[in-house]
Amino acid sequence: MRILAINWQDRKHPLAGGAEVHLHEILSRLGALGHDITLLCSRFPGGPSTDEYDHLQVVRRGGRDTFNWGVRRWSRALLRAQRYDVVIDDINKIPFYTPRYSPVPVLGIIHHLFGSAIFRQINPLAAGYVYVMESLVPRVYRGTPLMVVSESTRDDLVRRGMDAARIAVIHNGIDLGRYGPDAAVTKSDTPLIAYLGRLKKYKSIEHLFMALGRLVGEFPRVAVKIVGAGDDEPRLRRRAALSGVADRVEFTGFADFERKIEILRRAWVVVCPSLKEGWGLTNIEANACGTPVVCADVPGLRDSAREGETGLLYPYGDIAALADRLGRLLRDQTLRTRLGQGGLAWARSFSWEEAARRTEVILERVTNGDTRIGISTASMTKGEQAPRSTPRPRASARRGTDAS
Repeated sequence: MRILAINWQDRKHPLAGGAEVHLHEILSRLGALGHDITLLCSRFPGGPSTDEYDHLQVVRRGGRDTFNWGVRRWSRALLRAQRYDVVIDDINKIPFYTPRYSPVPVLGIIHHLFGSAIFRQINPLAAGYVYVMESLVPRVYRGTPLMVVSESTRDDLVRRGMDAARIAVIHNGIDLGRYGPDAAVTKSDTPLIAYLGRLKKYKSIEHLFMALGRLVGEFPRVAVKIVGAGDDEPRLRRRAALSGVADRVEFTGFADFERKIEILRRAWVVVCPSLKEGWGLTNIEANACGTPVVCADVPGLRDSAREGETGLLYPYGDIAALADRLGRLLRDQTLRTRLGQGGLAWARSFSWEEAARRTEVILERVTNGDTRIGISTASMTKGEQAPRSTPRPRASARRGTDAS
């Protein structure tokens, strides 16, 4: 198949997060299978307008804040230049509304919709714009087959009036060749709590600082590492100081893979206090390294973490409950070990290869005009084989296509 994927950012973007990891892991594997894939996304400082890596042809246009204004023009130029079979529309905050103008079938990917939660993330004017644009998703994408990453997201879409028969659930994967325990890397000698992810307001990272303030009396050597970058960092530094724990919190900034996995392996617990997630990839990454998680009991996170098996859940925003869960894990090594072992077993049930294989099945069905992908795809067994298209020769003319 020739596939045109559209996302705000590609994996190389400095602000790439879980959505970009998800799309990249699947597309790169589809590319390795012989499918011809173009990813249209926004530019970033230092990033070339065209790129090629991991079996993907990347076309970058516009900027992160303006990409949606030109995406229709740029995607239509690419669609005119080459005979694509299907468009993948990765819907994240402001949709691209591709069903309105794509001449070929569209598969939408949704991690989660913010709804009114967006007003906790950005200023009211910008939040109102995102809220209105997102509210049109049920209408514009009503007849479009959708792939979601969790049962929570599927249920949310159904509550918004979308047809469950058009929604397939395919969980995120994990690269167990990269994520896993290492006998040479031991847990920190002193209590270490980690947060990994983008620094965004809706992630509610300050809740961790508030809970930490309740724990320092019992655990005087406890420390926190905040791994990631984002526009909320200045506010979070102030919140750490206001909570009286600034001297115990290290903001590492963006960490390369080696540094990231070292922290995952050495941490006693990984925390995700977010208001809402599509899935919670860092939960699985932590579990794959034998580290239990504590996370808010919200859509997405409750799908990727199992209470009492891989970690502990708490009511979102309940600081006392968050401190309680953290305290239980910090003082009880037996509990940490049991949940860590449970997390290892849980993480091993996920695979990017499996996610890519199921996505290939869906794409084949969509290109053949089938929109009711939620009926059987979600229950496919691993023994089923995906139907395969005959790979077409890669078209060199597209490499130099100017879609500007």
